[in-house]
Amino acid sequence: MAGHGGRSRSGGRPTLEEVAARAGVGRGTVSRVINGSPRVSDATRAAVEAAVAELGYVPNTAARALAANRTDSIALVVPEPETRFFAEPYFSDMLRGVGAELSDTEMQLLLIFAGSDRERRRLAQYLAAHRVDGVLLVSVHADDPLPDLLAQLEIPAVISGPRSAAETLASVDSDNYGGGRSAVEHLIQRGRRKIAHITGRLDVYGAQRRVDGYRDALRDAGHRADDQLIEPGDFTEEGGRRAMATLLSRRPDLDAVFAGSDVMAAGARQILRKEGRRIPDDVALVGYDDSAIARHMDPPLTSVRQPIEEMGRRMIDLLLTEIADRRPPTSRDLDRRQMVLATELVPRTSS
Repeated sequence: MAGHGGRSRSGGRPTLEEVAARAGVGRGTVSRVINGSPRVSDATRAAVEAAVAELGYVPNTAARALAANRTDSIALVVPEPETRFFAEPYFSDMLRGVGAELSDTEMQLLLIFAGSDRERRRLAQYLAAHRVDGVLLVSVHADDPLPDLLAQLEIPAVISGPRSAAETLASVDSDNYGGGRSAVEHLIQRGRRKIAHITGRLDVYGAQRRVDGYRDALRDAGHRADDQLIEPGDFTEEGGRRAMATLLSRRPDLDAVFAGSDVMAAGARQILRKEGRRIPDDVALVGYDDSAIARHMDPPLTSVRQPIEEMGRRMIDLLLTEIADRRPPTSRDLDRRQMVLATELVPRTSS
């Protein structure tokens, strides 16, 4: 097999991905071996080194030349206020997954909030000084300048969900369309017909996709999506309360609510109770995330589970690959760099 002599199956220079496939491990594991991490088993290291030798893999020379200037640190950037980060289980679950995957490496994790213009300017200066090897960007809004800044600075980056269907940066997301669709199909199966939707922030692509799933599920069941039953929220509890109050005043005959997050569902539940609506007898309620909030709510909340910890792990895996194998992405690379993980509806007594 040593006769491969530096040619890959595609006829070009062997890629880190092909080494991973040959060794039977993830790309992040190959990155760790190449970068000399001690947190790899001897057997795994031997398998990777054998695959490197067989394929004649040579890491990008420019990246290796930069190795001496490596900071061995990764920034997890959250373009939100700190209060939202600590109030929403989504962020802590993501951080748990990121931390677990990084524990096998020598990389340090920096948590940086960039919820205000001042914080963004300070972050831009920090990144321009190349003080981190790569960036994880969580909760990205469509108009956020940070992704384009990272591309301009040629800093390896992975974002939690694309900004649009035309995303060029590496991203890891859950199937927001399928999740929204399954929530509404479940409510229709339970006999609900006037199904409202409290959306997330609509400048977040994932929230838009949940709305698409909601609309298509209604249409395919022969029901028209009524815009009077759709109210924007902002992923906060207060946003859920406001949206629910608006929906009830506009459509008091609604018999189900699909909220774009468990936190918003908790806010919606408070208003439904205040208005004397029984859950699920009068109004069925479904959330999104399947967080601890869903399990501890009264009644326990039906929710769409997205594998948030796994998303964090996959983001690190992709980012380590980007750091170790710096080269312009090809169209084939973009497929593996746009990762979508499955969602699953978890039924409970709220619906």
